[in-house]
Amino acid sequence: MLLNLHSYYSLRYGTISVKDLIEGIRKYGFDTAVLTDMNNSSATIDFIRQCREAGINGLAGMEFRNNCKLLYIGIAKNEKGFRELNEFMTAHNRDKTLLPPIAPGFRDVFIIYPYGSIQEAALRDNEFIGIRPSELTRYIVAPKRFMDRYVILSPVSFKQDDFQLHKQLRAIDNNILISQLPADQMAEKDEIFVHKEKLMQIYGLVPELIANTEKLLSECRFDFDFKGSKNKKTFTGNRYDDKQLLFKYAMDGFERRYGSNDKIARDRVLHELDIIHELNFSSYFLITDDICRYARNRNFHYVGRGSGANSIIAYCLGITDVCPIELNLYFERFLNPKRKSPPDFDVDFSWRDRDEIYDYIFKRYQGEHTALMGAMGTFRDRSIIRELGKVYGLPKPEIDRLISDPSNMLNKNEVTRTILGVYNQMADFPNQRTIHASGVLISENPLTCYSALDYPPKNLPTMQFDMYVAEEIGFEKFDILSQRGIGHIEDCREIVRTNRGEAIETSDPKRFFNDPKIADQLRSAHTVGCFYIESPAMRQLISKLKCDDYLTLVAASSIIRPGVASSGMMGTFIERHLNPEKVEYIHPAFKQELEDTYGVMVYQEDVMKIGHRFGGLDLADADVLRRMMSGKYRNKNHMLEIEDKFFSHCRNQNYPEEISREVWRQMESFAGYSFNKAHSASFAVESYQSLFLKTYYPLEFMVAVLNNHGGFYDREVYVNEAKKAGANICLPCINRSIFDTSIIGKDIYLGFDCILNLETKLAQSISEERKKNGPYLGIEDFNQRTGAGLEQIIILIRCGAFGFLDVDKKELLWEAHLILNSNKNMNFQLGQLFQSSNEKPKLPVLITDPLEDIYDEIELMGFPVSGSIFDLAKSNYRGNACADNMSLFAGQTVRIVAYMVAEKWVKTKTGKPMKFGTFLDNNGDFIDTVHFTQSLLKFPLRGKGLYLIEGRVTIEYGCPSIDVQRCAKMPIRPDPRSI
Repeated sequence: MLLNLHSYYSLRYGTISVKDLIEGIRKYGFDTAVLTDMNNSSATIDFIRQCREAGINGLAGMEFRNNCKLLYIGIAKNEKGFRELNEFMTAHNRDKTLLPPIAPGFRDVFIIYPYGSIQEAALRDNEFIGIRPSELTRYIVAPKRFMDRYVILSPVSFKQDDFQLHKQLRAIDNNILISQLPADQMAEKDEIFVHKEKLMQIYGLVPELIANTEKLLSECRFDFDFKGSKNKKTFTGNRYDDKQLLFKYAMDGFERRYGSNDKIARDRVLHELDIIHELNFSSYFLITDDICRYARNRNFHYVGRGSGANSIIAYCLGITDVCPIELNLYFERFLNPKRKSPPDFDVDFSWRDRDEIYDYIFKRYQGEHTALMGAMGTFRDRSIIRELGKVYGLPKPEIDRLISDPSNMLNKNEVTRTILGVYNQMADFPNQRTIHASGVLISENPLTCYSALDYPPKNLPTMQFDMYVAEEIGFEKFDILSQRGIGHIEDCREIVRTNRGEAIETSDPKRFFNDPKIADQLRSAHTVGCFYIESPAMRQLISKLKCDDYLTLVAASSIIRPGVASSGMMGTFIERHLNPEKVEYIHPAFKQELEDTYGVMVYQEDVMKIGHRFGGLDLADADVLRRMMSGKYRNKNHMLEIEDKFFSHCRNQNYPEEISREVWRQMESFAGYSFNKAHSASFAVESYQSLFLKTYYPLEFMVAVLNNHGGFYDREVYVNEAKKAGANICLPCINRSIFDTSIIGKDIYLGFDCILNLETKLAQSISEERKKNGPYLGIEDFNQRTGAGLEQIIILIRCGAFGFLDVDKKELLWEAHLILNSNKNMNFQLGQLFQSSNEKPKLPVLITDPLEDIYDEIELMGFPVSGSIFDLAKSNYRGNACADNMSLFAGQTVRIVAYMVAEKWVKTKTGKPMKFGTFLDNNGDFIDTVHFTQSLLKFPLRGKGLYLIEGRVTIEYGCPSIDVQRCAKMPIRPDPRSI
């Protein structure tokens, strides 16, 4: 009888989760129900799956609305009908058109119109009119010719007590005050579950409605296969040819990677090929390889990683640059006999190249079979309070106070109590459909068999469900990512070619692993700009480990992750790495499986190994642990079963209880925050490629970093790094600079893109016009050739872009105003002022203070170039220590003036706030600080700026930092123009 259920995927309308819907169906006595979310099928497949598990006949439908106006409801007779509904909605999403008021002629779909919206005589054979309980009286007294055209329509949109929550969601959706929400934007109050017996009583006077509804439902059946793979089944058109092609490509790669005489590698290649074919994964490998081949043909740099990087086939194909034999990668992590889904491949490209890769994939694998993976944005934490605050009319300062200081007495009022009361109800509610960061689906059947497609701003088709639903129904996504680090490497090679005339290659990274200069660079943690190893935490870890080789860096890439760090095992790993002779293993299984990492679980597969060898789990359950760790598994009941198996085995083996608990604690801490070893190895390869460039081509590398929008730090840190490497940093110049940062010899010219408030169109056109018609002669010439107005020219003058004229900036500003002043009362042609006279007007002597340039550059670019930020300090005091000699003050209290460039909030074990700070000293070297709760509350960090820091120097594994006791911003000299 339930033809019209709304879950909370009817965004900002419904309030019931899929799980709660199914509980409601059963609780209220129904055995059949149709999910008809509004204009989407995000939850439909998941609803069908959960209904099947609960013994309920779940059916698929969709409710169609323009804005909030209900047009009609579609109920799929079968899978073909579901596809029809999805294709209909997809077409309108693609074309950005309103839905028609009359449904199209569906073949396998029933249509239900709201009462009063259509004449009986206009109905097709598959179309009906729904009668709501509140409309029964009208229906009974109204004349009717076609009694079999009417059915029960008892919508469900929210729980019994959730009407106010529904109203709040509708106000948020309409971006209006809740008091102004019109009735036609809300549901009726009766859109709740009613027990089946009561519903039958309500409609008892009109039994034909009951009979019609039961007949309609009896003609619907949804037999969906949740077990089979939904990915494209073959690459060539048949499995045999796939097998042969993959064999050829793999053996070609084997010869290239290992030569022809490596028996160990050959045996593993042949073994993997057999399993890949047996498990029907050949197509998945060949498609990934096809994408990578296209990238290589276009000379795009990429990095392949993910669990598939454990495979020697991936290495031979060139998908990855990680040798699984050299790293002893765990084969069962890649494939095991019980695994039904192929391994993950993540392929990183430069952010500049990814759109072209997408374009290739969508054209190569046909539009209706290819789409981006969807994702679901949810109401979380602050966003709930902010959205509710707006609909209740709270001013922004009051909303901010409610978020930052909820216990404040000023928050104690009826409105804020209402907001905080609904806070937990809305937590994790779906808020908007969005795009997964990287996932692409390539299917055997048209994707509209599974959901409707959205067309977000880039206009690429996007699934309406997320990665969890995709995995549950048999999809494996292809992860096509973009990252800045790839752009650093790719651009640096080209910059070196143009600036030095050298062609350099980074595609054979093994040669970097034994380079002593690169080892020195790594050991000293001079890694700013290098992918994944430039953050303060990573630089400190590298220093503590005295890391100067590839294998140690592979481990470091994983132990920095929160899972290992939070378990306390990062400190254990450092201690054991520095003192391997003192290692004590908690159990023989740890020595057998984890001797390479000193008995510490570092990678995802380590947890699999220990779960299998120590905990007695089979490989399938161990793989569930792995998926849990990577955030790709959400079946809590299954996890509880695995936990029971683990501890039962431990008891049977007579393991001490405390050891079993400690091992499980360590495994649990990995959840969602760990890498597999191949993933870490791929990251380390890219880190080495960056290190090579930074070591041998430091200036060009920093230009590439700047032009790819940096990395962990702001632009000024990379400019400082280039200056330390010997670059002459030049302000943007209209006759030398281009849109991006550029380099000529050792002169690095900042690009126009770094000038705040400079119009992008002008910033791009300056160098284009100069290339066509030669250097600019002056302000008037620049104005005439670019059309730049007075405001934009003032910005360029103040940031030094007309410095080549060797004229004081203040004089140039006078000249700009004289030439470009648009005052209509002036009685001469200002545009010809300097053309008609050989002499410029004589100006009084203009006094300029160098501080003015620093203030201009900070205002217009965010950092100074002509001087140092330290030049602004009122005091010449710089402290009694610096980064260079910090180790000499171990255990002592020091005072130092430093410039803050980064900070990180963390919580202590008791939930209190603390911070880690990153500063630059007067020499441009890094200083790391720790601000414990007591110090932080008394002496908070107040954003970027110069600080006087006082604290005790602590040295941990040779890495110094300051435990801050007191700190405060330094008084600075004012802008002379404001005095």
